[in-house]
Amino acid sequence: MQDPARQRTAAVVINPVKTDPERLRALVDAEAARNGWAPARWFETAADDDGRAAARAAVQARPDVVLVAGGDGTLRVVAEELRGTGVPVALVPSGTGNLFARNLGLTRNDVGGAVHNAFTGTDRPIDVGLAELTDADDSTTTHAFLVMAGVGLDASMAADTNAWVKKRFGWVAYSDPIARSIVGNRHIAVRYALDDGPTRTMHAHTVIVGNCGTLTAGVLLLPRAEPDDGILDAVAFRPNGWFGWTKIGSTLTLNRFFSRTGFGRLLARFLPRSRALPTTRARSLRLELDEPEQIQLDGDPFGRVTAVTLTTHRHGLTLRA
Repeated sequence: MQDPARQRTAAVVINPVKTDPERLRALVDAEAARNGWAPARWFETAADDDGRAAARAAVQARPDVVLVAGGDGTLRVVAEELRGTGVPVALVPSGTGNLFARNLGLTRNDVGGAVHNAFTGTDRPIDVGLAELTDADDSTTTHAFLVMAGVGLDASMAADTNAWVKKRFGWVAYSDPIARSIVGNRHIAVRYALDDGPTRTMHAHTVIVGNCGTLTAGVLLLPRAEPDDGILDAVAFRPNGWFGWTKIGSTLTLNRFFSRTGFGRLLARFLPRSRALPTTRARSLRLELDEPEQIQLDGDPFGRVTAVTLTTHRHGLTLRA
């Protein structure tokens, strides 16, 4: 139970490369004073660290809320440290993609509004995805994700895209790895199991497992994905040549119509499911690969793996918005 005599305190985890620190500090200080909070504690991410040290220090400060000023990568690390603590996290979006903010409809261009919500907003529980990664040496590590995990083209985009180009041109930077991957039309052999089901085999260009469903530019990849239902949604890209990629493109273009409109939902009941872009849902998914493949979590590359087990910590994080 909180001591009523103790002033509430906010902690701010900030990526100074992607955020204007002086402007943010002025907004946070003003909002804290306006609401009777103690001065905020500040923790900057470092170039030689993914933000974990700053996130851990923020948690150890025992704040009443943690503001995250950064992109999806910074938020992912903070969520990994905060999950299960009950301490709410408030996002001040910055960076290139901000897919998590887009999926939850959070403000992305109003820093003042985001800071105000951190002190006065409403809390809601959301799920935290967990990825147990096994590399070629059979070493296993576990990491959190909030948006999507991907193996194949999706992970190669994260690993091979030039950081300088990505920073300045955003998602346009991914055009080169996408084009090279499509031309090569490389498929990977995947053995997979859903929940306690049997192990099956397929060949796919890429596999994406998501806690959220929308990509940049409003492209709806996983129509049934919800960030708080305890279920992961998965999709496999299985194109058969150029025509297969055309079918994938048309499916992605029409996904929002089929899932968000009454007529679209009615029409979808009579149409065959896409063989080039099959989807499924489960509480846990196990992927095994013949050869080590790249994997990404929320846009960050995590090297090559031979196996992945994906689950969720249901309502493991408290979001203030």
